[in-house]
Amino acid sequence: MPLTIITSDRFVDHVTPPGHPERPARAEALAGVARRWRDRGVPVLEPRLAEEPDLVRVHDAAHVAAMRATAGQATMIDADTFTSPDSWTVGRLAAGAALTAVDAVLDGPAGSRAFALVRPPGHHAERDKAMGFCLFNSIAVGAAHARARGLARVAVMDYDVHHGNGTQQMFYDDPDVFFVSTHQFPFYPGTGAAGETGQGDGAGYTLNVPLEAGATDADYDLVFREAVVPALMAFKPDLLLVSAGFDAHADDPLAGMRMSAGGFARLTAHLCAVADACCEGRMVLMSEGGYQADALAECASRAVAVAAGEERVLLGEPIPGDDRRGRSAVQQVHAAVRLPFHPWPR
Repeated sequence: MPLTIITSDRFVDHVTPPGHPERPARAEALAGVARRWRDRGVPVLEPRLAEEPDLVRVHDAAHVAAMRATAGQATMIDADTFTSPDSWTVGRLAAGAALTAVDAVLDGPAGSRAFALVRPPGHHAERDKAMGFCLFNSIAVGAAHARARGLARVAVMDYDVHHGNGTQQMFYDDPDVFFVSTHQFPFYPGTGAAGETGQGDGAGYTLNVPLEAGATDADYDLVFREAVVPALMAFKPDLLLVSAGFDAHADDPLAGMRMSAGGFARLTAHLCAVADACCEGRMVLMSEGGYQADALAECASRAVAVAAGEERVLLGEPIPGDDRRGRSAVQQVHAAVRLPFHPWPR
């Protein structure tokens, strides 16, 4: 499959306080992934800067202005979220990577995919505020850009260990953007219960799959097979966007899941199959969380390999093992969720 990586050396220039988990070393780990794949012939592009018209599709103008006012300064937005003098630019490059990735996929040959390796992450940023390490909601900027380019239906799948509250908020009443999330629950930021399914015209176009701490590759594979993939297939998106957070890895210091790099490769393979079936293979992945550098690099590289067609993952049989947490999550979803497009029996 034609794959493009989007990243920038500037991502190290967003500096957080000493000991902060969202540190520049994360950018260095992702840059190493990009270099290794570039050496194997995968094109690597520099992202363009997101400008105010791109950002205000999903953010309030007042939030954009507040972020602009931090330029050249080190500021504390909340207990988790900080800026440094270059963060205004770096944050716009992260959001701009979503724009560059969407354009690369939509303007490329059939089956084109893109992976934006960025920091800071974005999925916690809400319409009117930065939070949870996130300044701008990059994946939401990309989804809105795809819609502005004329796509009728866009799906956003978030497999970060934390619920993508910002992405959910931005599209909660929008039937043209289907938001799906698997995440540890209860956990930060406190949202993402199975009963959160959208409102107004968007009722039924949000799908949350809350998983108990300790979930393994077998649990995630089960919820993808029995909830996530059927729902995405039934929605039939024109483009699939993925918030690819790797902090459900067993070695991650911020969460309590037990995923492996191979498990993330399998999740990515499930999503590639959805993209192949629904949207001519068109898929954009964007890095989100992942706070143990070696695990982050391994998981990202395996996901790139799958998206590029370099690693084949057989999906014919479930992953063996204890899948009680996954089965509980699926039961919650099937009991709470009534999607307008009925992907499973009512």
